[in-house]
Amino acid sequence: MKVEIDSFSGFRIYPSKGKLFVRGDSKVFRFAGSKTASLFQQRKNPRKIAWTQVYRRMHKKGITEEVAKRRSRKTVKHQRGIVGADLATIAAKRNQTAAVRSQQRLAAISKAKSEKKEKESEKKKVAKTATRTGAPTVPRVSKQQMKGGKGGR
Repeated sequence: MKVEIDSFSGFRIYPSKGKLFVRGDSKVFRFAGSKTASLFQQRKNPRKIAWTQVYRRMHKKGITEEVAKRRSRKTVKHQRGIVGADLATIAAKRNQTAAVRSQQRLAAISKAKSEKKEKESEKKKVAKTATRTGAPTVPRVSKQQMKGGKGGR
């Protein structure tokens, strides 16, 4: 048994009941009775007529027990480690006090400075030894002299 739906009111139309209206653009409208057909032809808006299904659906009437309030799923935050630090390390850093953090920063800065001084002193030592035990001193010749022209010393 095929049950149709009223185009105006939204009511069910059982077989052999109701009216069928075909508009000039070949669109088919089905009506449960002459009441809905008449209101449709008067161009009444079913959303403003209180007894229609469209009105009831629009104004949220009647279906409160069926459709309960939908539960919104809250996003769950997961904490993961990142490259170079596992979760325990991250948690330990987060729980540190500001004083401990500043002490660590100062220690790291002083360590970096001392390493830099050591490197510079090593460079100076290497430079001194290179000048002492370098290649024998050769008189300098300008490009002009190399080409056979005059100039230079």
